[in-house]
Amino acid sequence: MELKKAGVIRSVLAFRLWHWLHPKPSLKAGEYRFEREATLPQVYDRIARGDIYFHAVTIPEGYTMFDIALAMENAGLGSAADFLHIAETQTQLISDLAPDAKSLEGYLFPDTYQFTRTQSLEEMAATMVHQFRQTAQQIGLNSDIPRIVTMASIVEKETAAPEERPRVASVYYNRLAQRMALDADPSVIYAELRTGTYSGSLHHADLAVNSPYNTYRFPGLPPGPIANPGKSALEAALHPDSTKFFYFVSDANGHHRFASSLEEHNRNVTAYRRSLGLR
Repeated sequence: MELKKAGVIRSVLAFRLWHWLHPKPSLKAGEYRFEREATLPQVYDRIARGDIYFHAVTIPEGYTMFDIALAMENAGLGSAADFLHIAETQTQLISDLAPDAKSLEGYLFPDTYQFTRTQSLEEMAATMVHQFRQTAQQIGLNSDIPRIVTMASIVEKETAAPEERPRVASVYYNRLAQRMALDADPSVIYAELRTGTYSGSLHHADLAVNSPYNTYRFPGLPPGPIANPGKSALEAALHPDSTKFFYFVSDANGHHRFASSLEEHNRNVTAYRRSLGLR
């Protein structure tokens, strides 16, 4: 018996005898953690109650399916490769939302989850998708879902400041309306993540990568989300600000400067470079 091997009980015979003398409807299979010494009755009662151990895994906003797979492995819930395979193949989970989706990217909702090792990785992925569905319903996202989620994923990766997200979304919608390239750096990073060629930093040569996810090279939105956006980014993509901005650049303080003309943008870029001590 596993309890004996783990040193939780001293005698299998004594445990079985206790079970015979104090029968419960059933003993619940699962993973149990005993962090301090427990008597045989206490051990028995916990298993009878099904007081199993839950593994907490936190999925931050903006995590890609590659990040989530690693987080699941680090939480002891299964291998990253197995979870990634599920994320890339179990698209029937979202077929009603995104019929052309090539993966679950964008629909694995960021949250803190409590999973047990008796659950399958498929069930865990389905739980994340279910959480996305609940959030989408809360904010009124019920049409044009693939487009909104894809835009939200770009917005999520571009700024960590919730108050800026509707403005960032407006920039990209304005570019789409004018048939301008989106020129979103995170899309290039994602293109290289998909091919396993991302080096950890983006270089000018990377902007020419031949991938439909490269929004420098291919016009319009990428063919799918580039990350898993949270509620704030989804709301921003659903309800963007009304602006005339076409450009933005970091202000080196965690926010961005926005511009409606290239000339103004170039001045903002110069100010940013000066703040970094660059010419």
